[in-house]
Amino acid sequence: MAQEKITLSKVGYNPNQFSKVINTTFFQTVVPTPPTASNPIATVNDFFNAYDTLFFSIPITGETDSHEYLVKRSSEYVGGEQINETIQVLINEINNLRVENNELLKKQVNASISASISGSNT
Repeated sequence: MAQEKITLSKVGYNPNQFSKVINTTFFQTVVPTPPTASNPIATVNDFFNAYDTLFFSIPITGETDSHEYLVKRSSEYVGGEQINETIQVLINEINNLRVENNELLKKQVNASISASISGSNT
């Protein structure tokens, strides 16, 4: 295999030049405002903007007002029961394959033991 020479180069700036060459100021910062009575959620886009703003403030679990609640409610709407049934079918298939795999492993171990025993008797 022929060797190929690759030349790498790096551009660096000393600290005094860096701020002259690279713009380090924030030129655009927008802090999203959560919905209020004077700024209600009127569209789907408004909802998702508010959701993005509040995402990390929403508790993960809880009966209401949580990510868990949103998932359950949305799943009911889009057919979460069908999804759960599909998942259950797949879980059952995985469990059956595990049982089958264990049976095959037992047969393999028994065959190895039998071969070992018969090989030591000769």
